Amino acid sequence: MPVTSHRPRTRPLDASAGELRGANQLVTEAITGTTTLVEAVHASILGWPRRLLGLAPTASTNGIPGLAYASVRGIARMTGSAIDQLLQRLPDTLASSASIPQREALLAVLNGVLGDHLAATGNPLAITPCLRRNGQALPLQRDALASDVQDARPRLLVMVHGLCMNDLQWRHGGHHHGVALADALNCSLVHLFYNSGLPIAENGRHLSDLLQRLTEAWPVPPERMAIIGHSMGGLVARAAIASAQADGSRWLQYLDQLVTLGTPHLGAPLERAGNLLQALLGSTPHSAPFVALSGLRSAGIQDLRQGLPMPRTPFPHHVQAYAVAASTQVAPTTHSPRRVRGDGLVPVASAFGAHRSPRLGLNLPPSHRLLVHDTGHIGLLGSAQVHAQLRAWLA
Repeated sequence: MPVTSHRPRTRPLDASAGELRGANQLVTEAITGTTTLVEAVHASILGWPRRLLGLAPTASTNGIPGLAYASVRGIARMTGSAIDQLLQRLPDTLASSASIPQREALLAVLNGVLGDHLAATGNPLAITPCLRRNGQALPLQRDALASDVQDARPRLLVMVHGLCMNDLQWRHGGHHHGVALADALNCSLVHLFYNSGLPIAENGRHLSDLLQRLTEAWPVPPERMAIIGHSMGGLVARAAIASAQADGSRWLQYLDQLVTLGTPHLGAPLERAGNLLQALLGSTPHSAPFVALSGLRSAGIQDLRQGLPMPRTPFPHHVQAYAVAASTQVAPTTHSPRRVRGDGLVPVASAFGAHRSPRLGLNLPPSHRLLVHDTGHIGLLGSAQVHAQLRAWLA
């Protein structure tokens, strides 16, 4: 029986009571945080006399200005607390409802930018990592899983989405690499849905744990597994492999293929620019308070600055790794990957893991690499050329 996928119906952008509480919490934090930022700038300006005397300026104001700033923060917290208590009384009507693409896309972006903060503060908007099919979480208990996945195959295909995205967004231009490959290769398709704002290593541990539980509960004895990761998803997949190697997780014995699409193995220039901006803001007294604002980038985004260095433990010999890179250049070129324009976000050399030092690179043979021209970072998801190569590699 061929594997099919049902796209969730488009519905209004509803929100559950839990999500409304999370939004209220964020608004309260934004008001108090902005007030503190303004006060810090004000204190920096008032601190010039102290600097002339060789003393460090204070981070807050005193007297009437200090009382005013404290009042704004106090009122915001009291109002936020009152709204939260009201929302707690509402039923969480969407807790078990079908996935709504618009809402999940918004949550994915929010988690990508602030996911570590949401998790640290217990915000209901924080995504809990899980494995899903057709937008629904899979129960990782044998009987429940057998009921949910009645067409289980011995071969598994696991898809890992990128930063600020979710598992519903693999479909691009009417095409879904995973669905097409599952039909062609007779395998069961599973997606990871995760908080892309958390550190990559932490998401890797989550994925490793979920795959261990999945293989233990899978309705039929698993035989093979392939992972396809787009963008950050490729780094999360590599981190999961490293985690499994470290703790001896048995799911790794089934994995025989890993494909990364536009993954910044050696880092992404845009995150390096963000780090540089943060350093520049901290170089002058008046701009120093804005360092906290520039540092709002999540741990996941900041991890993209350097990519994922090769671990000390060698990549498993039984796992074949492949990489796809994209270039916005229309015409093919014979230049080295370092001289070819990237996909707008990830350089070609980074997508191939082509480091000058073999010890720090993926060292993939030419047959395990594909460069797609006239294609952007997201365009990889709908590329016919990419699909044809994926089918050839995974066949």
